Amino acid sequence: MAPFAALRSGRFLPPPLALMLIYAALIAAGTLLLKLPVARTVAMSWSDLAFTATSAVTVTGLAVRDTGSEFTLFGQAVILVLIQLGGLGLMTFAVLILTMLGLPVGITHRQYLREDLNQTSMSGLIRLTRTILRFVLVCEAAGAALLAVVFVPEFGWGAGLWASLFHAVSAFNNAGFALYPDSLSAWVGHPVVNLTVPALLILGGLGFTVIADMQRRTGWRGYTVHTKLMLVGTLALLVWSTASFAALEWHNPATLGQFDRLSTRLWASWFQAATTRTAGFNTVDIGGLTQATTLIFMTLMVVGAGSTSTGGGIKVTTFIMLLLATYSFFRRHTAIDVFGRRLGAEQIMKVLALSMVSMLTVLVALFVLMLFHEGDFLDIAFETVSAFGTVGLSRGITGDLDTGGRAVLMLVMFLGRVGPLTLGFLLAVRHPRRVSYPAGTVYLG
Repeated sequence: MAPFAALRSGRFLPPPLALMLIYAALIAAGTLLLKLPVARTVAMSWSDLAFTATSAVTVTGLAVRDTGSEFTLFGQAVILVLIQLGGLGLMTFAVLILTMLGLPVGITHRQYLREDLNQTSMSGLIRLTRTILRFVLVCEAAGAALLAVVFVPEFGWGAGLWASLFHAVSAFNNAGFALYPDSLSAWVGHPVVNLTVPALLILGGLGFTVIADMQRRTGWRGYTVHTKLMLVGTLALLVWSTASFAALEWHNPATLGQFDRLSTRLWASWFQAATTRTAGFNTVDIGGLTQATTLIFMTLMVVGAGSTSTGGGIKVTTFIMLLLATYSFFRRHTAIDVFGRRLGAEQIMKVLALSMVSMLTVLVALFVLMLFHEGDFLDIAFETVSAFGTVGLSRGITGDLDTGGRAVLMLVMFLGRVGPLTLGFLLAVRHPRRVSYPAGTVYLG
């Protein structure tokens, strides 16, 4: 709880370090709460509980225990709170509490909040935080109401309403935690589930900056370049992933091929396309995917969702900027121009740094994980990428990992949530340059 002590006393911690300590403290608190006998129906090791708490706080969804049967209602509620706090950012809630109590939000609090929301400026942070709260409450309430239409008739009022709320919060925060061992496979062809859950995933994954921009402005021309890139990129990825999944899995008896109805195959293709980039729900067996589809899924998990969203990955805008930078290079352009705006060299350097740190994180984690776990390379690689992208999809090896393997995945989930670039900023020592060296040439290719 050192970060909170620093906040109370006014001492300043670098925002990246403070956020890492805050999330670590939340994971520790969640582990202790889940250790209480009232939270579990069966005995669990500290490794089980720490992994569950880490997966919830980092909104990943990888599980070594069945959430619906091995945790009590209290334990499930703890997991849900961890998902909500981890998904939206603990500093967002802290600032909201301060404002509701009429307490001033100092410069240190605003710096932590700026880092938590991945903003470049501290102006308008309080307004953005209030917008986030209103949007979250409306989306989760609407999602729970729609899912209640499905779950209440099937499970009764008490269990049905709880299942509706749990899955609505889990979906909006792109967590992927489900109360059923096969996730949402029982409703693979149900229109309400296949529309509501992906809608929550997409809204939560767009990013709160995009939502706030769309609320302030009307019409395409008024949107910022970030909002335009996110909307276009999200739509393109959804269309491409839906079409590619359907084409590759249509006759696979382990996935789409098992369904006789055309509508069920189409619903399953759409659902997997929407959930793959960061959510972790599934309506077909992920372990039954072909190798080609598995590789596409891994690519989508690396891309992830939007900046300032509840999702992970390197972010959609980062991926788009990499494509634009490549296009500009081959067109012999010295800058990136998109939607009537020019993107500066500093942004391009940030994208390159984030991509490189992310790639190295995944490769190192994959190598270490293979030291702890003997198994199929594709399964291990899929699990590692899923943890880094805070997705939660698995090909069935999560429960087979030993303590060392779990520790590796927990660290990867933590880094994937905190952000590789945040870690890079924490480790970087910035000094103003006093000497400018002559230009040099490095031959590439």
